[in-house]
Amino acid sequence: MTVAPSLSLPHLHSSFVSCPLKSFSPSLKTRIQPKPTFYPRIKALEFDQNTVLAITVGVVSVAVGIGVPVFYESQIDNAAKRDNTQPCFPCNGSGAQKCRFCLGTGNVTVELGGGENEVSRCINCDGAGSLTCTTCQGSGIQPRYLDRREFKDDD
Repeated sequence: MTVAPSLSLPHLHSSFVSCPLKSFSPSLKTRIQPKPTFYPRIKALEFDQNTVLAITVGVVSVAVGIGVPVFYESQIDNAAKRDNTQPCFPCNGSGAQKCRFCLGTGNVTVELGGGENEVSRCINCDGAGSLTCTTCQGSGIQPRYLDRREFKDDD
């Protein structure tokens, strides 16, 4: 049995491997040892200081944008579990405040010309001398901070 001479094949080139590839035809007589494989080099990414700063600011912004609402939600949930017994500061827990127009008397005195005075019923409190506290809405309990942010349609 005779072995046919190997054909000469052109060298193969690759941009990823530093040495050219050779194609070969195996013969029965010789055992070909594979050459060590060389892998392409990957260059490290080069970042300047502004790029690193921009990426850092972006990551921190996303973290804060997610963290703040989560924090407030947990605080609201914790506050809802606790009883609120703190008396209202503006009305001292009474639920009513003294009228600012009549100073709690229920009557308004108007000085007319010539030394005359006219006394009439206060139109702000309708003569009661007090108004419902606008902070606690008459409950006498100081509302929590987020509970005060209630918008009502008074139409």
